[in-house]
Amino acid sequence: MTIKNIKLGKLKKRSEFLYVRDGRYQAKPNIVIQMRAQSEATEMINVGFTATKKIGNAVVRNRCKRRLRELARALLPLHGKPGHNYVFIARANTAKAEWADLQKDVEKALLRLA
Repeated sequence: MTIKNIKLGKLKKRSEFLYVRDGRYQAKPNIVIQMRAQSEATEMINVGFTATKKIGNAVVRNRCKRRLRELARALLPLHGKPGHNYVFIARANTAKAEWADLQKDVEKALLRLA
């Protein structure tokens, strides 16, 4: 597999997350991924991460987001669509899931969204 030269940007504002929420999504046992085309044409992929308090305390939520950031960094250049925004949402299983299972779920979700 070759990694494409696609720059990953960050979603930071709540309004950006809400914009992506109205797009397509894929739910898997360990993760939910939302995707929506950017309003202006660009070759960047913007990505955001979220973990609610239902998942656990701050330590658990931060662990989930670290795992999701690493997966996005590795898999979005391969399977993501340029000019789209993605939001990775952690689920209760995200922190405890085996790395291979989590990676498989993210890969399947990205392929289905593409």
